[in-house]
Amino acid sequence: MKAFWRGRGRAAKMDLYMRVTLYVLPWFMCLGVLGPFPANLVLEPGPVAMAQGLFAVVLAQTVLSMHAVRRGFAHRLHGASPARVTAAVSMVLGTAVLVLAVILQATGGLSARKDDSGDFIMLLMFGLTPTAVSVCALSTARRLALATGVLALLAAGAVHATTQDLGLGVATGMAILLAGFYGLAAYRSSLWFAGMAWELERAQATQARLAVAEERLRFGRDLHDVMGRNLAVIALKSELAMQLARRGRPEAAEQMAEVQRIAQESQREVREVVRGYREADLRNEIEGARGVLAAAGITCTIDDAPASGLPTGVQSALGWVVRETTTNVLRHGNPKSCTLRLTADGLSAVLVVENDGATAAAAVGATGSGLAGLRERLAAVGGTLAAGATAKGTFRVTAEVPLSAPDPSTPPDEGKIGPMSPQPAEPPAPATGAKFLRLFGRPKAGAA
Repeated sequence: MKAFWRGRGRAAKMDLYMRVTLYVLPWFMCLGVLGPFPANLVLEPGPVAMAQGLFAVVLAQTVLSMHAVRRGFAHRLHGASPARVTAAVSMVLGTAVLVLAVILQATGGLSARKDDSGDFIMLLMFGLTPTAVSVCALSTARRLALATGVLALLAAGAVHATTQDLGLGVATGMAILLAGFYGLAAYRSSLWFAGMAWELERAQATQARLAVAEERLRFGRDLHDVMGRNLAVIALKSELAMQLARRGRPEAAEQMAEVQRIAQESQREVREVVRGYREADLRNEIEGARGVLAAAGITCTIDDAPASGLPTGVQSALGWVVRETTTNVLRHGNPKSCTLRLTADGLSAVLVVENDGATAAAAVGATGSGLAGLRERLAAVGGTLAAGATAKGTFRVTAEVPLSAPDPSTPPDEGKIGPMSPQPAEPPAPATGAKFLRLFGRPKAGAA
């Protein structure tokens, strides 16, 4: 049960909470119908039979209201067709409840004190609330409120005309108003809250996708700015060299040498762009983690005093650990708190990220992503990674990187421009410009 609850998103939790509340509410109303009977029911065959029939109708209405609530959520939140047949049956059952209750009260079967209508109002309110809940998803709140008022007036007038009892007519109208407006307020507010929760989740997902798209556009613009002019120059000089070579002019070799120089310069500039794009700065990643966890309602305790004194290679490696473990916290559990501790002893730096919500399943990741990808990345610089549940029921990730670790983002031939030759293509790396917003746009499979 705990895993079932933690595995649901915030909108799904809100939706489930509202549904369960509305499923349970009619059953409390059904039990409330029994309230006036023990002390006020006249124990004669006629009143007892009517009371039993009344309770049976309310019980059937309660069962039907659960189906109506489910269909109402589907109609209001997902655009399904309204449950008009269910609402019509509910109104028929509600009419039966009203008729039986009025007869019971008018004949003195409910109470010998006909001037005391408190028990009668309570009986009708509890008995008609499931009916109100069953029809409250069909139209707008304004129309439903107007219909409830009109129905209350008609019912009050009909009861008064039939029984010649003004008090009984007024009590009937009050009971219908109370039941109708209570059902309307409870049901429609629940639908509104659930709808807003789903809308916010969709907006958050859209924001994440837009952030990723914006980061891709930024990277594309950077590459265009770097390569656009150089490629145009290379094309022109290559064409010029070709024309000179056809004429047997010695200047063709000079033009091709210039093309080679521009190509090598372009290669260096592209590496600089990619390196800046894929570096994971430890300080920035920690601040990003603090902000996104706080925005998610997670209490975050951070002790990162040694961060500023660590070598660049160590900071880059541990920055990836912070990034991926934050993904772990956000996407694979429902934690209330997260602790990040960074220590250094002169030989190595140790980063510990611990939270009280992620499960052991979060450790599974495909190659190049998740904790498995982190192990490969740290192993390349001589580091280690350990992840698993603790005796306290928390999930802990411990990363250790030697202080002598090289900077993995620095190409081995940085600053050296040799003869042009085919270069191995570097694998694409995740973006850092969008920070942690990119985490929500990544598929769940393989995430840390």
